[in-house]
Amino acid sequence: MSETNTPGHSRRLTKAHKLSVAGVATLGAAALAFSLVPAGAGETQTAVAAAPVAWSKVVDGAQTQAVQQHLTVQQVVAGQQAKVAKDAKDAKAAKETAAKAKAAADAKKDREQKAAASRSANRAPVFANNLDGWIKEALFIMKREGIPGTYAGIHKNIMRESSGNPMAINNWDINAQNGIPSKGLLQVIAPTFKAYHVKGTKFDQYDPVANIVAACNYAADRYGSMDNVNSAY
Repeated sequence: MSETNTPGHSRRLTKAHKLSVAGVATLGAAALAFSLVPAGAGETQTAVAAAPVAWSKVVDGAQTQAVQQHLTVQQVVAGQQAKVAKDAKDAKAAKETAAKAKAAADAKKDREQKAAASRSANRAPVFANNLDGWIKEALFIMKREGIPGTYAGIHKNIMRESSGNPMAINNWDINAQNGIPSKGLLQVIAPTFKAYHVKGTKFDQYDPVANIVAACNYAADRYGSMDNVNSAY
């Protein structure tokens, strides 16, 4: 018993104790590893140990692919939106251009019409101061006023009524006896001339143009046209 207390013996026991503890620890770790890994899988143990790293790589790769796909979708959507916006802008610009072109064309047409009207007004026809000119001027006014009649019909009746004398007067028929003698180229009495006088002509029974226009206006109202008059009317 005394030998166990010697210093040398104590050191030997301590070393043995350490070796025993280390062996037990080693066996315990081996048992623990064996219990966690399926039997017959020495290589599996290595794979399991490496699994966290491989899994991390797979996860990172999937995340990267998902991000790339998301960015691609965003780029496609952005491109489509940009195209829609561009198409809308182009359509608006085309519409504005068409509207401006139409407005310019309408303005040009309006100017041309006004210019034509002005030229027409400034170039009023000049008629000769004779029977031919009087009939033509009367026809010009009649056309403007919508009064029917032709050169031939007017000329025929003038020659019968006054022989082309604008100062002719009938002092012997019933109208003369009643104090309203027929006057002028187409022998119009005062009440008829007053009732059928056309604005823009002289208010004078002897004026050749005013006489013709008033007489034709009356004949149109009563007979349809001076062309239909073949006798005293």
